[in-house]
Amino acid sequence: MQHRHHHAVLVLMLILILIPMLIINTATANANETTSEIAIGVILDMESSVGKVSKICIEMAIRDFYQTHNNYTTRIVPYFRDSKNDRVEAVSAAIQLIKDVKVSAIIGPQTSSETDFVVDIGNKTRVPILSLATTPSLSPKENPYFIRISRTSSSQAQPISALINTFPWREVVLVYQDGDFGTGFIPSLSEALLNVNVQIKHPIVISPFASDHDISNELHNIKTRQTRVFVVHLLPELASRFFKKAKQAGMMQEGYAWIITDVVTNLLHTVDTDSMQGVVGVKPHIPKSDHLKRFKESFKNHSGQVINVYGLWSYDATYALAMALERVGSATTFPFQQQKPVTDLDAIGISKLGPTLLSEMRKIKKLKGLTGDFDFVDRSYSGYEIVNIVGQEDKFIYLWKNEKATKISNEKAIRWPGGSNESPRGWEIPGRKLKVGYPEIGGFPEFIHKDDETEPKGFCVEVFKAVMKNLSLPHPPSYEYMPYTIRKNETSGSYDTLVEQIHLKKYDVVIGDVTIRAERSSYVDFTLPYTESGVSMIVPVKKDDRKNAWVFMRPLETQLWFTTCAFFIYTGVVVWVLEHRVNKEFRGRPYKQVGMIFWFSFSTLVFAHKEKMISNLSRFVVIVWVFVVLVLQSSYIASLTSILTVEQLQPDFTDIHDLIRQGNKVGYKEGSFVAQMLKDMGFQDAKLVGYDSLQDYDNALSNKSVSAIFDELPYLNLFLAGHCNKYIMVGPTYKSAGFGFAFPKGSPLLPLVSKALLQVTENELNNITDKWLRPKADCSEQDMVSRSGRLSLDSFLGLFLIAGVSSTCALIMYLFIFLYENKDMLLSDGSIRHKLSAIATIFNQEKHEESKQALTDDNNNNSNNNNVLVIEDNINNPPPTPEHHQASDDDESEATPAHDVVEESRH
Repeated sequence: MQHRHHHAVLVLMLILILIPMLIINTATANANETTSEIAIGVILDMESSVGKVSKICIEMAIRDFYQTHNNYTTRIVPYFRDSKNDRVEAVSAAIQLIKDVKVSAIIGPQTSSETDFVVDIGNKTRVPILSLATTPSLSPKENPYFIRISRTSSSQAQPISALINTFPWREVVLVYQDGDFGTGFIPSLSEALLNVNVQIKHPIVISPFASDHDISNELHNIKTRQTRVFVVHLLPELASRFFKKAKQAGMMQEGYAWIITDVVTNLLHTVDTDSMQGVVGVKPHIPKSDHLKRFKESFKNHSGQVINVYGLWSYDATYALAMALERVGSATTFPFQQQKPVTDLDAIGISKLGPTLLSEMRKIKKLKGLTGDFDFVDRSYSGYEIVNIVGQEDKFIYLWKNEKATKISNEKAIRWPGGSNESPRGWEIPGRKLKVGYPEIGGFPEFIHKDDETEPKGFCVEVFKAVMKNLSLPHPPSYEYMPYTIRKNETSGSYDTLVEQIHLKKYDVVIGDVTIRAERSSYVDFTLPYTESGVSMIVPVKKDDRKNAWVFMRPLETQLWFTTCAFFIYTGVVVWVLEHRVNKEFRGRPYKQVGMIFWFSFSTLVFAHKEKMISNLSRFVVIVWVFVVLVLQSSYIASLTSILTVEQLQPDFTDIHDLIRQGNKVGYKEGSFVAQMLKDMGFQDAKLVGYDSLQDYDNALSNKSVSAIFDELPYLNLFLAGHCNKYIMVGPTYKSAGFGFAFPKGSPLLPLVSKALLQVTENELNNITDKWLRPKADCSEQDMVSRSGRLSLDSFLGLFLIAGVSSTCALIMYLFIFLYENKDMLLSDGSIRHKLSAIATIFNQEKHEESKQALTDDNNNNSNNNNVLVIEDNINNPPPTPEHHQASDDDESEATPAHDVVEESRH
């Protein structure tokens, strides 16, 4: 019985075990019947850190997705393939997955070179390729079935430029890896740096197969240059070797600045950080979240790898792909349509699922993933972190999130190579001597010349030496002088070609009497000027002409003489019009009235007019005009006195246009830019003569070979210091920028030299000038910049304007009143000719009321004196009898009004 009891218990236990198993198997069978498995391909380099981490993350994404969505009718099944970091293996794996496995999508490859080939296959077969490639040359717009799940390398150009622009760096050296990975980053970085006025100097390309010896040679090359700021865009393996050699070369010390791109900062655990202390880098910003924290803990417990951002992107991409496949649903049946084979690719077929799947993938927006808001459309912009490698970790410095931000804050927290928190200057003077070019000519020895000694001498050399001593550097750079010959009548030996030698890297700096010019500034940079600027001309002086019979005409220019005479006449006419009807002194026969016009206007010149003004308008006009005459008279007397009492050196020519019009020859300094300037003014080539010395200037002007010498003010002042009694500087001064030292474009020495030049100008320049450019003759009494010395119309335009406006306004006001008083005549019937004749007749008639009132007022004011004078005059000169009375010219003003009207109308 006990035996039977044991058997019953065993049977019961088997039943209890089998029933759940049957239930589970039945449920699984039903689930398999309702769930569609969709194959996806995964192509990774399984030996790399990115490949290993991405594989684990893809598997975890599939597990987490279907645990969360256990009711979905689709399930993706990954098929992993190893590309072995070889593009041929990657292409082969893609073809095998599409042709044999019939995958609906491929995640990978992870490198740009591999993806470039696989994307072509995806476009051909309409299979979406979800790649980690970062090169900007792979564009989703040109490759519709290429989907980037990482960030393009060009997106980090803006934060890198903001980092560089935070410091006073204007040059950087770009070190990049040969191939699509490196070259694709250059255009975006160059554009971003140009926007903040920073140049990429001497870019260094390193082959991925470069030996340690090759890397050392490149480092030695860039160490000899001035720039000390480097941007490194290398893959981690090559970057690790590069920085080891940089440390051995002594380039990881204080004074250097190294910036790395995100590909190294993302995989910092794979490089040797001991040789990268103080390096600053950028890396994508991954927002913190509870989901990310739990995932990192789970990842750490189930793998021996270190999580990286590429794995996180692979996780989010897989998660989003599973969601898109679920939305496609029943379209997964018969995913490929076979074509008639023509090539091997045609035999693969075309995915019927691809277009629909691609459309659904692009509809996914802002999926909350491990890396933040994830989608398949816009992967170009997101925040970046500025980090600093200190110890074995990357220390957070700043979060860059705004595309418009051109600088970063908290830069003082950066620990640079050498352990200093002070930002590097960005450049250093290389160990070799600076090559200083200068013009080797002896024509102007006071400025620069070379004698038997090795070093040149002169004003410019003394200034340069003083500037180099005042540089704010712990160890001023050493330099050596290299002469350059200026050849006569040869464009290959001019000052322009001397300056061009800097651009050709023959010289590091050019000194001497080199003028700052806009054309030269296109390929070199100049310091501040240290001499007087401008171009003018000198001409011989002519004999003193104070004994000339017409010297009294010299104070006023011709235009001023004519203008003055015209205003005298105009003022006389206006006063006559205003006084004609009311003042007997402005009436009479026509020739008498014309004489009165001239007499009255010109008599004001010496204030001899005695005619009384009856009209208030005429009084106003005369007051203004007398003031103008007073100013003119005072100016004329002062100028004439100066001409007659002071000995003056008068030039032969004062106007450059006279030289051009008369075809005179002019001279200039050989090799100078002045020759081209004279051509631009209108001088012909045959009229230009070049000279090499100040003595040549004197000889040419003395023997009349040329009529004038054109040159810069420093030369002309030096020349006139020894010949002030023979020549004079005349005409306008044409602007130029003066002498300056020339440096290569963007030279870091330039701001320091300009600052030191200001100190020399304030403290030492006067002593240097007295030593080399001191006067050789007493020229204190000469006006070194003489013009014609005559008064011009421009000086009196304001006065004439006031006089003209006041006279014209008074005249217009009078005519308006006169026409208004005779409006009945104007409105009457009759022809225009008849009306004008009548108006003229009325104007010519005397206005008795005002005339008599003025005469009465005048008689009352002078009654006492006039009565006595009249009585005495009658006793001594009795009036003529009527029979013998004859009208004289002076008595015509006493005629009857009717007689006046008849006579004046007739005339």
